[in-house]
Amino acid sequence: MDADELRERRRAAWRASDRLLWRTATDQLLGERLAGLAADAAAVHDPDEPADVYGNGVVEQLEQRVASLLGFPAAVFFPTGTMAQQVALRCWAGRTGSGTVALHPLAHPEVHERGAFGAVSGLRTVRVTTEPRLPTAEEVQDFEEPFGSLMLELPLRDAGFVLPTWDELVAVVGAARERDAVVHFDGARLWECPPHFGRPLHEIASLADSVYVSFYKSLRGLSGAALAGPEDLVSEARTWRHRYGGLAFQQFPAAVSALLGLERELPRLPVYVSHAKVVASALRDAFDASPAPWARVHPEVPHTHQFFVYLAYPADVLNRACLRQAEESGVTLFRDWSPQGCPPGVSVTEVTVAAEGLEWTAADVREAVRGFLDRVEKESR
Repeated sequence: MDADELRERRRAAWRASDRLLWRTATDQLLGERLAGLAADAAAVHDPDEPADVYGNGVVEQLEQRVASLLGFPAAVFFPTGTMAQQVALRCWAGRTGSGTVALHPLAHPEVHERGAFGAVSGLRTVRVTTEPRLPTAEEVQDFEEPFGSLMLELPLRDAGFVLPTWDELVAVVGAARERDAVVHFDGARLWECPPHFGRPLHEIASLADSVYVSFYKSLRGLSGAALAGPEDLVSEARTWRHRYGGLAFQQFPAAVSALLGLERELPRLPVYVSHAKVVASALRDAFDASPAPWARVHPEVPHTHQFFVYLAYPADVLNRACLRQAEESGVTLFRDWSPQGCPPGVSVTEVTVAAEGLEWTAADVREAVRGFLDRVEKESR
């Protein structure tokens, strides 16, 4: 079986599973997504209005909603978060006179964007810390090079969806301000941060000079992002969006799906975050009681509704066990395991707890772990 056949077999098994912790957009077929969008659109926008043209209509409605939620004067829609952050940091560089952006080495632009900051926008990145967490105020204060912008990814996905405490976040923003730097939040997953910080979205966002948010991750939209900030920054960002090729003729499918996410998924995220703690605790208990040679849930108490699980087995063994469990029992506990960033013999996977996972009790999780590890043992022979 080649890689494409295996990939489709796994997707078919996930789609057919009746017990999952979460479903992704790729679990649905094209017709299902289109039918769902058509059926639900009237809940957030008048379908008898003309479709948007170059960013008006429903796109403007979405921009206004995001600006209001985040407490900023304005926001602008982008087709991708990569473009939104390119433009944001480019605009800030023009204002600060510095094209140097301080960020974490695990931040999205450093890991997943092929060096786009430097290759496309002429920006230079410096790394304030190499620890698997956001930088501290002391690290920002004592950093040996000048920088014009500090970018903070909240949560820091590739470190395990980790967040600082509220006081730590306030302090690190203050440290950047003392250096006359602006602060930009990579808030691709900012929507699920309020429970951890104990603060509403607008209060969290108010710490930054600008914020990017995504619509297709936690909100389950089709695609798209927004950049929120001061009026003059957003106005310039619209110009650069056009120059970067991001002013699409019509964007109503993405905009409508984003509004649906804000209406339906956003209010549920605190419940997902709470239940993720139940799932993570049950996973730890199940691994502790199992013959698995080594396991780790990170963070032990999740900061959001997503976290990492590490196991001391090769990724191909774990992925085959996942597939067998889904096909044989209709249970999808884990999905993709990878050795990336792990020591030899250890693999990691991301776990998300969403609407589908709310029905899982701690006992359900422990039972699913036992079934999974039984299949791991068989695949290891």
